[in-house]
Amino acid sequence: MKFSANLGFLWTDRPLPDAIRAAKSAGFDAVECHWPYDVLVDEMTAALRETGLPMLGLNTVRGNTASGENGLSALPGREQEARAAIDQAIAYAVAIGTPCVHVMAGFASGEEAKAVYQTNLAYACKAATSHDIKILIEPLNHYDAPGYFLTTTTQACEIIKAVGASNLKLMFDCYHVQLMEGDLTHRLPDLLPFIGHIQFAAVPDRGPPDHGELNYTHVFNVIAQMGWDIPLGAEYKPQGDTGKTLGWLKAMQRF
Repeated sequence: MKFSANLGFLWTDRPLPDAIRAAKSAGFDAVECHWPYDVLVDEMTAALRETGLPMLGLNTVRGNTASGENGLSALPGREQEARAAIDQAIAYAVAIGTPCVHVMAGFASGEEAKAVYQTNLAYACKAATSHDIKILIEPLNHYDAPGYFLTTTTQACEIIKAVGASNLKLMFDCYHVQLMEGDLTHRLPDLLPFIGHIQFAAVPDRGPPDHGELNYTHVFNVIAQMGWDIPLGAEYKPQGDTGKTLGWLKAMQRF
């Protein structure tokens, strides 16, 4: 089993290029991030080239974070900003060789929001196709992100079907799915045709995967049996020095 360090949570005490180098030293096979846009492309590509690690994914910007926004693509009346965020993310992904862009929905509800979201996703998929980039959508749990538009894998798959683009996929985050739906080891193989990336963290504290209510030894074994070969995203909150939370890594890489 291969693993990707999500640098939105891991090694946040250092600049992103140095976090990439730390992930390499720790034994990760890849990296991913949230919002890398303050880092010059040349600095990012230099770190990726130096380490040989691929950057698997990044997010569209959240919007006005001072007012608590968490994505733009499902917000009626904000289509121009949402598409500018999509364009920005795809351009950055192309520049550093990243194969996935997570288009964040934001806080919204109702049929109008759904229609806006689907239209913006269709725009993103069309823009990404020529670059061989996948567009990802991720259900977030309503404890951490109350009011977020996308909350379940069922809702996500309905939207993927409605948009009808072959490069629109589900970001299956085990942490969020467990809190909202449970039954991970059935949902994972059942949803395999829809899944573009898998992430994980302990439940319920979003810490490293060596404790909590999920047995990740079993979950990762199920994922391995599915034939999944993309590095799994370690998107957990270390609550301290990241290096001291990595005891799980070598044990889990044996799958």
